[in-house]
Amino acid sequence: MDITNQTRVTEFIFLGFPGVLHLRITLFVIFLIVYLLPLVGNILIIFIVVLDSTLQRPMCIFLGNLSFLEIWYTTATMPKLLDTCLSQTVTISVSGCITQYYFFFSMGATECILLAVMAYDRYLAICSPLHYSLLMSIHICLWFSAGSWIGGFTSPLLSTILISHLNFCGPQKINHFFCDSDLIFKLSCSDTFLAEALSYTCSSVVILSSFLLTMSSYGHIIVTVMRLPSREAWKKALSTCTSHLTVVSIYYGTIIFAYVRPPAKYNFTIGKLISVFYCVVTPLINPLIYTLRNKEVKKAFRKVLAQKRFLLFRYMQEI
Repeated sequence: MDITNQTRVTEFIFLGFPGVLHLRITLFVIFLIVYLLPLVGNILIIFIVVLDSTLQRPMCIFLGNLSFLEIWYTTATMPKLLDTCLSQTVTISVSGCITQYYFFFSMGATECILLAVMAYDRYLAICSPLHYSLLMSIHICLWFSAGSWIGGFTSPLLSTILISHLNFCGPQKINHFFCDSDLIFKLSCSDTFLAEALSYTCSSVVILSSFLLTMSSYGHIIVTVMRLPSREAWKKALSTCTSHLTVVSIYYGTIIFAYVRPPAKYNFTIGKLISVFYCVVTPLINPLIYTLRNKEVKKAFRKVLAQKRFLLFRYMQEI
């Protein structure tokens, strides 16, 4: 496309969720609560995992990584989402849009890999308990954690570089609350074939490979659990796996629907609604499910609460 006589766009306008003012205010309150609750919860989980020496074990370290990831994963999109609920015109610069794209997809890829690693950790703990300490030592756990972050932040790097070289001549409006890949390509007046193909390939490889590894781990866990002689142990282990699988299914189900499909068949309105699940809902329930099913974390949480109550009681007595 000839862009020599066209004016280049320097910023985009988010449309968000249109509607009357009272509806947008209601959405703002809901999204704000949904943003703050996991934010506080994740900070508390990190605080407990770091300070309690009894939690310096692989699953808790992975949980701390997941909590830290969720804080920034939601922060990459939620401020603009909240802004679109209150303001008629919410803008973002082209460079800011590309930066948001990179960090959002980097952290999304990191979460996919980390969930697969956490599922593998549970597989080792349940299916190979005698060799668990050898196969998943603290040293190996830290390598897995570092590998998840490195792999996640590397996967969208090349496609981001290609996107940064695209030209944007209009229109400026983005029918979303963050800079999603298909919307960026739609707004470009350059040839986007290579960038689209690379973005689609990288997303599909990361999502599908992580999903298959996660499902494979839980599949082996379920088979092992069903062979347990104790019915009580069988129910307990299966209950934990079911809750984990619920979270994983919601997350992978929505992102597979959103990103593992031909770009030409993308429906922007449906895509915006689906993105609420993996941007808002799963970050809310992820730490809750993994924490509530972890005895050590719950015990440490009660210990912290007891200490805080004791300190508060002493402070009140001194007053």
